[in-house]
Amino acid sequence: MITVRKSQERGAANHGWLDTKHSFSFAHYYDPTHMGFGPLRVINEDRIIPGAGFPTHGHEDMEIVTYVIDGALEHKDSMGNGSIIQPGDVQRMTAGTGVQHSEFNASDNASVHLLQIWILPNKDGLQPSYEQITFPDETKRGRLRLIGSQDGRDGSVTIHQSVDLFASKLETGSELEHNLENGPAWLQLISGSLTVNDVSLTAGDGAGVTEEQRLRISTTQDAEFLLFHFGA
Repeated sequence: MITVRKSQERGAANHGWLDTKHSFSFAHYYDPTHMGFGPLRVINEDRIIPGAGFPTHGHEDMEIVTYVIDGALEHKDSMGNGSIIQPGDVQRMTAGTGVQHSEFNASDNASVHLLQIWILPNKDGLQPSYEQITFPDETKRGRLRLIGSQDGRDGSVTIHQSVDLFASKLETGSELEHNLENGPAWLQLISGSLTVNDVSLTAGDGAGVTEEQRLRISTTQDAEFLLFHFGA
C-alpha cells in the first residue's frame, strides 16, 4: 500500500526569514494523523533568506540529518564543530544526551533550500556526535546511493536506527527497482515527478509504503528524491 502525502497538504509557515513546510506535526503545526512514519519524526522543507537562520538552540535524543538542495548552510555546535553544508553534503548529528547548535544561511545574497530530517534513535542517552560526508551527483545519478545507514556501510553516515537512507537523481525516462522485503519505507520527492508502483508523485510529495515487496520507480521528468527503508 502506498499512501501519498501531497505537497500542498503539508503544514506551512512563512516567518519572513524562513519559509517552511512540514510533512509531519512540528512546532505550531499539529495534525494527529501525521505525527511521523515509524521512527521518522520530521521532514521539514526549509528556505532561509540570506544572512538569516536558527540561533543557538538545543536538542536531545534525536538523529538529525540535514540535506541541502541549493545554497549553503553554516553549522556550529557545542561539540566544537563548524562547517558549511552544500548540495551533495549529508550531515548527521546525534543529539543524544544534549547538544546546542545553530544553523544560518552562509550567503549574503542567495537563499538556502534544505531538508531537515529528524529520526528517533534506537536508544536514548547516546553520546552526542557529528558526521558530514559529501556524495557527488554522479554517485546518485541513475541509482539509489546509500547515504545513511545503521552500520555506516559503503561510506554512508551512521544513523542510530534501523534504516537505510538513499538519495537518487533520475533523468526523464529512467527506471529503477528496490527490494523492500515488506518495507516499510518513505519516499520524499524533492524535485521533478515520479511514478512509484503506478502511483504518481510531484515535487514536494511524500509517500508512505507498507506491505509492498518491491518499489518500481520511473520518471516522467528529471527527479531528485530520498528513500528511507526502515528495518533494513
